[in-house]
Parts: sequence; C-alpha cells; structure tokens
Amino acid sequence: MIKKAFLILSTFLIYCGQSWAQTTPNLMEKDIVRKIEVTGTAEMEVVPDIITFAVTLKEYFKDEKNFKDKVTIDVLEKQLVKAVSEAGLAKESLVIGGISGYREYMGAKKKPANFTQSKQYELTLSDLKKVDNILSKIDEKGILSTNIQKAEHSKIAQYRKDIKIKALQVAKEKGLYLLEGIGEKLGDPIEINEIEDYSTYPVYAAQANMRMYKGGAEAADAAPDSELEYQKIKISYKMRAVFKIK
Repeated sequence: MIKKAFLILSTFLIYCGQSWAQTTPNLMEKDIVRKIEVTGTAEMEVVPDIITFAVTLKEYFKDEKNFKDKVTIDVLEKQLVKAVSEAGLAKESLVIGGISGYREYMGAKKKPANFTQSKQYELTLSDLKKVDNILSKIDEKGILSTNIQKAEHSKIAQYRKDIKIKALQVAKEKGLYLLEGIGEKLGDPIEINEIEDYSTYPVYAAQANMRMYKGGAEAADAAPDSELEYQKIKISYKMRAVFKIK
C-alpha cells in the first residue's frame, strides 16, 4: 500500500509540474508590454520685445589741457532724459544702473588735479530702432560706452509651453507613421519626459559699438531710427515619449 500511494503521489507531482511548465510562459507573455520609444523636437524664433540697453555717460573738460570748462554729468543726464522723452518712451523706462568717479593726479608729488564722474543708465525699450536717434541727441564726447545687456520676450513662458506641446505632438506623429510602416497601431502613452531644456536666446547679446555723431547734441538733424531688427530669440525643446503598441 505504501509503494502504491508513493507511486500515485509521484505521478501527481509530475503532472502538476508539467502543467505549471506549460502555463508559466503564457503568464509571462501577458506581462510583456509591447512599446515604442520616440523623440520629437520643435522650435520657433521670435523678435525680442523687451531689450535693456546700457549707456554710460562721463564728464569731460572742453579745455582738456588746462582742465577747464567741465561738462558735468547733470548736463549730460538732462540730454539723455530729454532724448528718451522725445522718443516717446516713458520716464520709468530709464533708470540709473551705477555711478563711479575718477580722480587724476599731476606732478611728481601727485597732487590732485581734477575729479570726473560717470553714470551708467539702463534703458528698457521694445526695439532698438530708436537708439540711434536717442544717442544722436547727446553730446558725443560725454558718451563713454553703450551695450545691450539683455534681450527677452514678454510672452516667453507661454511660447515655451507651446513648443513643448508641439515637440510632444511631433513625437506622437513619428510613432504613428513608424508603426504604420510595419502594420501596427499606436496605443496609449506610458511615459513622457522632457529630455533637456534646449531653450536658447541672446540674454547677453553682442555689444553694440558706441555711435559717434558729428556735432552730437548740437547737430541740426537727429539721426534717423535704425531699420534693422535685433537678432531673434530661438526657442527649442526635445520631448521623449513611450507608447504602447496595440
């Protein structure tokens, strides 16, 4: 009886083992998710509508040899403020960005000879076309330097969202036609990732050289507005998406 019972039990175990071996692959196959991974890139270019332009004015002597007839910073500042107003810009668009001074010394004993002051101003405007006209109304000898500090767009945040969505749509479209090429269909998304922030734009743009005008503020005619546009802001994003294959 013991041998018979052992034989029956062994047969049962062998049968169960064979049954498990047959069903296990099927369970594993059900757990496998067929998927496709694609990336999409989108970009756009916009003309900046918020530009910060820096102008540095410096006192100087009309009689440089004898350090006489100083043109003070107050005189130069009034010229700048007036030029900005005549250009149709709000008073708030012009602010002081910095103040500095320099003292010169003469002779073997290094006696103080004179002191000159300089001021940096930051002008915020929607485009650079008015800059030439503004600078032409300032005494050219009082302009120490000019440069573009920053360029951006008032709707840059919205544009970034739009480009990310567009990049994701490009990824989905890519997945659709790739699967159609092999007779498959695109399913629901499994995973969506922003690969990296590829948004680039000229925050620190190339410096604009100082303009020199004949006669400066004394010129009979102001310089005309420039017809050139500032370099465009480029916004670019790449999105990664994983979709099921139906």
